Amino acid sequence: MVLCGVCLAGFSTSVFFDVLTRTLGAPWLWLQEVTSTFFVYGIFIGAAAATRRNDHLYLSAITETITGAPRLAVETFNRLVVLAVALCMVYFGYINFLQGFGSFRMPSMTPIASLYAAIPISGVLIALFIVEQLVNGWRHGFESVEPAHEEIHFQ
Repeated sequence: MVLCGVCLAGFSTSVFFDVLTRTLGAPWLWLQEVTSTFFVYGIFIGAAAATRRNDHLYLSAITETITGAPRLAVETFNRLVVLAVALCMVYFGYINFLQGFGSFRMPSMTPIASLYAAIPISGVLIALFIVEQLVNGWRHGFESVEPAHEEIHFQ
């Protein structure tokens, strides 16, 4: 979560200074690179953080209605699908990262691989967090302590 906050603060600050310097007529062109880097890393680190907090998109509507062994099976299946996606991010993201050394960002001439590195890093973190959820779920169950949806009654 701290890394997400750093990326959000860095993104917001760099956009502010980019707009300010352009308004003053003396743009800092390298700020666009900084902004895009914070944006890309924020997206991928945010996906890992959402996975860790179990805030990611998955079939919660189905799993909340069932209990016992069927819930265990569905929750395990959901997480194995996310794990497969994470492993694809690691593998194909790493290939993309290696190929990124042939292209460069302007004006700094930094290899574009510096942006692509966020993909396998995020995949590793997501895989780690999913394995953690699977182990904890198999040991203690997947039932949440708090109800997912409370009904609101108006009088």
